[in-house]
Amino acid sequence: QMQLVESGGCASQLGGCLRLSCAVSGATFYSYVRGWFRQAPGKEREGVAFISSSHDYTDYADSVKGRFTVSADNAKKNTVHLDLTLLTTEDTAVYYCAQAHVVYPPGWFGGPKGRLFNEHEYEVWGQGTQVTVSS
Repeated sequence: QMQLVESGGCASQLGGCLRLSCAVSGATFYSYVRGWFRQAPGKEREGVAFISSSHDYTDYADSVKGRFTVSADNAKKNTVHLDLTLLTTEDTAVYYCAQAHVVYPPGWFGGPKGRLFNEHEYEVWGQGTQVTVSS
């Protein structure tokens, strides 16, 4: 059974940076989209950053574009990272890693972002990791 495990969440200062990691254990699909979502207190969960299984395609929410970077770990297979920089208090949330089994991942990138940012399209979720940004 496939599991996603996030790590790296912590408390950070305004303007700081940190790295979140998502490791997959168990059987995994060859073709997928992996996404980072977050949920702030009192708010709905929102999509933040996404990467295809080939690592050739990425996309971001407008609120984090230019500040967050999603990447694959070349040394650790099936591990992706989310680098957070220029943190603001608005970034305080529980961050989740999720994976969708997708036959043709490029089809989810570049066009309307409906499926990419739709949490219901993702079958497997991690337990979440807390990020708290203080001023």
